[in-house]
Amino acid sequence: MNNTDTLANVARILADVKKLAQRGPYAPTWASLENYRIPAWYKDAKFGIFIHWGVYCVPAFGNEWYPRQMYVQGSKEFEHHVATYGPQDKFGYKDFIPQLTAAKFDAGQWAELFRQAGAKFVVPVAEHHDGFAMYDTCLSRWKASAMGPKRDIIGQLSQAVRDKGMIFGLSSHRAEHWWFFDGGRAFASDVANPANEDFYGPAQPKTSQPDKAYLDNWLARTCELVAKYSPQIVWFDWWIEEPAFAPYLKKFASYYYNWAKQQGTSVAINYKNQAYPPDAAVYDVERGQLKSIRPILWQTDTAVSKNSWGYIADHDYKPVTSIIHDLVDIVSKNGVLLLNIGPKPDGTIPEPEQEMLREMGRWLAINGEAIYGTRPWKRFGEGPTEIVEGTFMDVKRAAFTAQDIRFTAREDIIYAIVLGQPADGKAKITSLAEGVAVAPEKIAAIELLGTGAALKWSRDREALTVELPEGLPFAQALALRITPKAA
Repeated sequence: MNNTDTLANVARILADVKKLAQRGPYAPTWASLENYRIPAWYKDAKFGIFIHWGVYCVPAFGNEWYPRQMYVQGSKEFEHHVATYGPQDKFGYKDFIPQLTAAKFDAGQWAELFRQAGAKFVVPVAEHHDGFAMYDTCLSRWKASAMGPKRDIIGQLSQAVRDKGMIFGLSSHRAEHWWFFDGGRAFASDVANPANEDFYGPAQPKTSQPDKAYLDNWLARTCELVAKYSPQIVWFDWWIEEPAFAPYLKKFASYYYNWAKQQGTSVAINYKNQAYPPDAAVYDVERGQLKSIRPILWQTDTAVSKNSWGYIADHDYKPVTSIIHDLVDIVSKNGVLLLNIGPKPDGTIPEPEQEMLREMGRWLAINGEAIYGTRPWKRFGEGPTEIVEGTFMDVKRAAFTAQDIRFTAREDIIYAIVLGQPADGKAKITSLAEGVAVAPEKIAAIELLGTGAALKWSRDREALTVELPEGLPFAQALALRITPKAA
């Protein structure tokens, strides 16, 4: 594919985008886009799977930023690369592509695992910062359908996920590609070879703004993903907040929302920081949470691993209990958890990650009633553990305790989720004590999800005290169904 062909394809796609913008209710203005409404399915879903799978999993060293860091002189990745593979002008990042074989990749098996995990939607990375498309694009020859796997990974996943009854989304990190390989211009490397320019890209300083040609290409690539794979979520990383992207974000959103109207479907855009106005898309917090209930739905994206999103040889995995607790805390505050896993080059998901997902699924099979389809209660919760709010804070908080309780609601039903098993076998809930303004005046029954048995309880002005059974399975978090007495 030569540059002339690419430019012609960009022009063709952008012409289609312009036509659709003229036929739909959403114009490329913030005022118009703030009329967007978040889909009901998203508010109900609560839990999805993120997938970072690309060429960066082949070296399996450091993290998914290996492709950038291997060209940053003095970095551990640079030194490792030279020692392991030779100098970057002899063996560059592109030379890892044949080793992304996907020889054991089975989209159906992946989708079944995600279904067993209790996920309601799945978001694979379509293109990461490295610029390698994991889909069949008409805008690049550097793509999984032609190199490495020689399969349309996104296409196969989209079908498999939908076959299992889940919502399909995808992510684009194309914006960051503008500067991702700039380190390779500082010394002899294959980044500077004109033959590779269509892969390594502009490789400009991060302090610079992308030009019109790059921005047009970004918009065309993103709209091509929508037209080809019909995702109901498009997730963006942070660099779209740069000023040069602002008019293009409006164009994409108007195209995507108008497209959804024509298709009779409902969709969402994920953004970070302040790239979109709060009412125009769904706010996403990377590796972090919020301290309180946000009236508008929001999302956390985080990973099963503390030190990488993609596959590496030395993961520092989170305990599953902490992930379940984060899910409960996030949902209690009107949020959604998007949990990432990172497959190996052959397309297998590491066994520890498979087991983590299955354990999540076992907990949700018992307690999902308190998660799926719920809405925040009048208070998100109570207890001693403080959340450190913001991005990259997911490992900064102390572990939750059995004194930490989170609430969700479904009509008049209140769910009190106890984040552990109290040593004395009693859950004490101060937010539901007699006389507390937000609490129901009278309670008809309290049950523990998964048991079907009514529990003994008492209530005074200090707390609602619930006696819990002994020997509970999946005691990471105990969900109590509290039914108020009808007036």
